[in-house]
Amino acid sequence: MENLALIDSFSEFKDDKLIDRVTLMAILEDVFRNALKKKYGSDDNFDIIINPDKGDMEIWRNRVVVADGEVEDPNSEISLTEARKIERDFEVGEEVSEEVKLIQLGRRAILALRQNLISKIHEHDNTNLYKQFKDIIGDIYTAEVHHVRPKAVILVDDEGNEIVLPKEKQIPSDFFRKGDNVRGIIENVELKGNKPQIIMSRTSELFLEKLFEQEIPEVADGLITVKKVVRIPGEKAKVAVDSYDDRIDPVGACVGMKGSRIHGIVRELGNENIDVINYTTNTQLFITRALSPAKVSSIKIDENTNRADVFLKLEEVSKAIGRGGHNIKLAGLLTGFELDVIREGNPAEEEDVELSEFSDEIESWVIAEFAKIGLDTARSILNQDVNDLVRRTDLEEETVLEVMRILKEEFED
Repeated sequence: MENLALIDSFSEFKDDKLIDRVTLMAILEDVFRNALKKKYGSDDNFDIIINPDKGDMEIWRNRVVVADGEVEDPNSEISLTEARKIERDFEVGEEVSEEVKLIQLGRRAILALRQNLISKIHEHDNTNLYKQFKDIIGDIYTAEVHHVRPKAVILVDDEGNEIVLPKEKQIPSDFFRKGDNVRGIIENVELKGNKPQIIMSRTSELFLEKLFEQEIPEVADGLITVKKVVRIPGEKAKVAVDSYDDRIDPVGACVGMKGSRIHGIVRELGNENIDVINYTTNTQLFITRALSPAKVSSIKIDENTNRADVFLKLEEVSKAIGRGGHNIKLAGLLTGFELDVIREGNPAEEEDVELSEFSDEIESWVIAEFAKIGLDTARSILNQDVNDLVRRTDLEEETVLEVMRILKEEFED
């Protein structure tokens, strides 16, 4: 048989694409049968014998011998005279098997056949790739940065598969260079035409949950259960954990001595502040724990509306709300309740003034900065440390000191 490039490439396809023998033979037979249909109108009377390991194949055409002048279908019938050119002793009614050389299909047909083969191989690869990654959606995966684009980072794994990490799935502090190893979860696999697009995420709550499973043995072993995770990626997260073994302290086990166990997770997430909380079915206690580090005085719950009034002393309000309102927002998401902060205190004993009352002396954007961290009254600011206020807001120390001077004058008057 002619040593065509098509045949030479059989073993190459098998080795490069890691296709098993049975699958490769099925693909090859399908491609050749399509070519035979185009050439002869039907492939029903053809036998195809393929040996992909040796890079060889045979095509045999089977026809019935009919009397001269009675051939109605040249593809399935052959005249007696033509049959006896192949073998002299053929008779009417017998079957003739004749080998078809690839070259007989024509040069164009061979080129089209090769292109069809490549297309089928790629289609098989894409189907397998789609199934492979569909099965690991929600699992942690590691890949290397191939190149960085404005709207996405393109990663490549050890098998050369391309994975996309979109900008919105990246932690705000993430910064990648070519060659960096990146961890995230496989969040989705989408078909773009016939090609699967694999999407990775580092902002998903599930990524944090899977990091706990990966980094903390008791979670991996099922001794500790992660009940719920909520996060503001790169800023703050709250993780509720539980253990069915009273001898295990779930929070202590997750955090580790001096934070040794959780440190790696925090570093992976760009120093995201992670609060690990003991889960409980006691709603009041769960809300109290969720608002840590603030100390809650009391809670009034309305189960019908899923709202809760949380009573706090004035000095605890800013802790409960947190920088940018992150703490109270995450506590609400974790517990499933809309939390309203109620300040405690006797107005007669401790007079206070809303910060908005000072709008003629303090610029509105400065008032807004304090409001972001839950400080909206004069005393709530005066009870804070200056350095702490500078750290928690985008205000300069000089601005904070000036605001405090204005507020102190109000109470001195």
